[in-house]
Amino acid sequence: MKIECSSCRVQFNIPDQRLPRGKKVAFPCPRCKGVIELDLTVPEPEATGTDTGSQGFLKGEALKKKILRSIKDLPPMPHTVIKAREIMADPNSDFKSLARLFETDQAIATKVLKLANSPYYGLGGRVSSIQHASVVLGQKVLGELITMSGASGLLSKSLEGYGLDAGALWKHSLAVAFGAKLISELKQPALANDAFTAGLIHDAGKLILDKYIAERWQLIEDFMGKEGATFLDAEKSILELDHSEAAFEVCGAWNIPKTLTAAIRYHHSPAKSHDNMLAYIIHVADAIAMMTGLGIGVDSTFYVMDEKALEFVGLNETDINRVMDEIIESIKKISE
Repeated sequence: MKIECSSCRVQFNIPDQRLPRGKKVAFPCPRCKGVIELDLTVPEPEATGTDTGSQGFLKGEALKKKILRSIKDLPPMPHTVIKAREIMADPNSDFKSLARLFETDQAIATKVLKLANSPYYGLGGRVSSIQHASVVLGQKVLGELITMSGASGLLSKSLEGYGLDAGALWKHSLAVAFGAKLISELKQPALANDAFTAGLIHDAGKLILDKYIAERWQLIEDFMGKEGATFLDAEKSILELDHSEAAFEVCGAWNIPKTLTAAIRYHHSPAKSHDNMLAYIIHVADAIAMMTGLGIGVDSTFYVMDEKALEFVGLNETDINRVMDEIIESIKKISE
């Protein structure tokens, strides 16, 4: 069902099976925090005979172990992306080494060049090779391009459990990446590159939890009926781990640096991160990205921001509006 906030006019798409039929519901708009009200007092659809109750579902530690074992079934981060990061981190390497690497993976090279020639970078389609891209854009920006090229295929699938159509998770991931980079440039410039990468893959845990969320949706919905319950609480209670914990494990399998995985692990609970600035930046960027309405799923309406996060990062209302506007513009340009 497509719904529209009467206050800010942003539209959201929520799968019909995620809506509690027979009830009147109200929830805050992810963007403006105005109240969205829906009257769903219509007859329940006839049962299909499929058992969607809790009987037969694996639970507890056994379920958690099964979920973590499923990480091996995910596509790996492309070797070219991992090797490229190693080359760029080596002070003795040169652009020719990078160019030679991409000669072995034309699929990733093509994606990198397509992104480099997007309106976002303002080069008017003049970038013709990886070496050329490294010269005109610089090593840090090239790193962003390589990470985006490698992650796009991994994060573009539809996720039924989270109510995300194909491409929606990728759009949200880009929004958080751009938002985190912008916040870092405003407040912690040295973290900008890491913030972009961490923002891009912060929700990778949803890739392995989605199947289990979809199977246990009635349990999730029942849990969410509790006062003050969050979607993250529901994940933890029913699956034994939430998607930030799952993302930490996925990123470990993808050989993501520990400086990034620590921030990703606590991007929903930065207060537990021992003042990890990167975790706070991703947390705030995630919230601002949801306010744009780009690529949000059913869990977005239950997002809870750490009340001290804005103060810790040092953002005011003007900064938030600026970041939100630039996220929207960045997504538009990078997608053209």
